[in-house]
Amino acid sequence: MSGPLPAAVAAGHPATAEAGAEILAAGGSAADAAVAACLASCVAETVMTGLLGGGHAIYHDAASGATRNLDCFVAVPSGQGAPMDALQVPFGEELVHYAVGASSCAVPGVPGGLEALWRAHGRLPWERLVDPALRLARDGVPMPAAHVACLQMLAPVMTMREGGDMYAPGGDLLTEGDRLRQPGLVRALELVRDEGAASVYSGTIARALLELMAERRGAITAADLADYTPRWSEPAEVEFAGRRILTRGELSGVPETLARFDPGAGAGALLRALEQAASPDGHTTNLTVVDPEGSACVLTTSLGLGSGDYLPGLDLHLNSMLGEADLVVGGVPEAGGRLPSMMAPTLVLDPDGLALAGGAAGGTRLRTALITAAVGVLDEGLDPQEAVERPRVHPEGAVVHAEPGADEDGLAALEAAGRTVRRWPEQHHYFGGVSLVARARGAADPRRSGAVLAAR
Repeated sequence: MSGPLPAAVAAGHPATAEAGAEILAAGGSAADAAVAACLASCVAETVMTGLLGGGHAIYHDAASGATRNLDCFVAVPSGQGAPMDALQVPFGEELVHYAVGASSCAVPGVPGGLEALWRAHGRLPWERLVDPALRLARDGVPMPAAHVACLQMLAPVMTMREGGDMYAPGGDLLTEGDRLRQPGLVRALELVRDEGAASVYSGTIARALLELMAERRGAITAADLADYTPRWSEPAEVEFAGRRILTRGELSGVPETLARFDPGAGAGALLRALEQAASPDGHTTNLTVVDPEGSACVLTTSLGLGSGDYLPGLDLHLNSMLGEADLVVGGVPEAGGRLPSMMAPTLVLDPDGLALAGGAAGGTRLRTALITAAVGVLDEGLDPQEAVERPRVHPEGAVVHAEPGADEDGLAALEAAGRTVRRWPEQHHYFGGVSLVARARGAADPRRSGAVLAAR
C-alpha cells in the first residue's frame, strides 16, 4: 500500500487519544496534539507516566522533510540524597528489584520536552493544549482493565504515601471502571498552563519539588532544575527491506536488531535477532500522532516505577529513575548527564514517503513489542491492528516468554535446544504496549487498554 499516513492518534488510554484528536480537530499540528495527549496521559495514565518523568520523541516535519529526535529524558542531580528504599515488585511470575524514595528522583524532563516540541512545531496557543488534561483532572478518569492490572502490581509503591488516597480510597484499590481522582493535578496543570514548563524548573512547581527534596532528603537542587535543557539530535538510521528506519540507538537495541534480521526469514529469525540485544525494565507509555499535513510525532514517557512521593497539594508523583538498577548498571553519569534509556520512538520511510510511525512501552519488552508489530506490517503485510495484537514471544536470558497462540513448533524447537519456555496463560501487559499509525490505519495495544482515533 502506498500513499500518505492517515491523520490519527494512537495511545495507551482512550482519554489520551481523545485529547490528541481534539487538538487535531481544532487545527493543531502533530506537535500540538502530542503535547496535549501527553499532558492528558499525565492524568489518565499515572500508573505508567507523569509530568515529573522523562521521555524521548521523534518528529517528522512534512513541509521540510526533516526528522529529528528530542531527548527530554531525566538528568542526574548534583545533590547527595539519603539511601534509597529497597522494594520488590511482582511482575508476572518474576520479582523485580527496585529502589524508591525521594532520592531515587532524577531531574524531570517531560515539561521541558513538551514545551520544546510546541515551540519548534506547534501552532495553537499553549493554553489550548492544556485544556483537555485539565478537564480530565477536574472530572476524574475511569480506570481501564490493563491499568487496573498494573496498579495491582505496583500497589506497594503507588499507595505507600500520599498515593493511597488516590489509588486506594477507603483502603481498597481502584477496580475497572472506578474513577481515578487526583484533585491536586488541577492546580498543577493550571500552573503549567499559566507559567509554562518554567513552573517545573524555576517556578511554583519547582519550589514545591525543592521543599520536598529538603524534607525527604532527595538529591535535586535548584541549580539542577535551572540547568535542564531538552536536546534535539539526528535520529539513528538503519535500512530494513528497502526502507529507512529512523529511531534511537543507545539501550533501545532497535537499529542493531533490525540490522541482524533477514526480512522474509520468518519468526524464528526475528527471535534470534531479538536475543542478541538487551534493554532494561521500566513502566512507560507511548503515543503516536499524524496530522492532516503528514507531519508525525511519536513520544514515549515514563516515571520509572515512581518514587512513592507526591508533591503536596499537586498530586505529582516523583520519578524513580535513579532507582532503576538496569539504567545505572554501568554507573551513574556525572551530575547533569542524561541517564540512558531503552525508549525507541520510530519512523519508517519508503520511496513513497512516511510508511509507519510508532513506538512502544514495556521496558525490556519494548523492543520486542515494537519490532514484532512493525515487522508484521512492513515485512508480512499484516493489518496494523492484527500486527499489534498477534501473540508475542520475548527472550529474557535463559527463558523465552510466550503468549497464547505463539508458534508452538518454534517454541518446541527452542525447548529441544535447551531453552526454558514460559507459556503465559493469557495476553498480558508484561509483553509491552505498542501504538502506531501505518498507511492502512492506526493501531493501539489491548494489553495496555490502548485506543486509536482518526482525526475528525
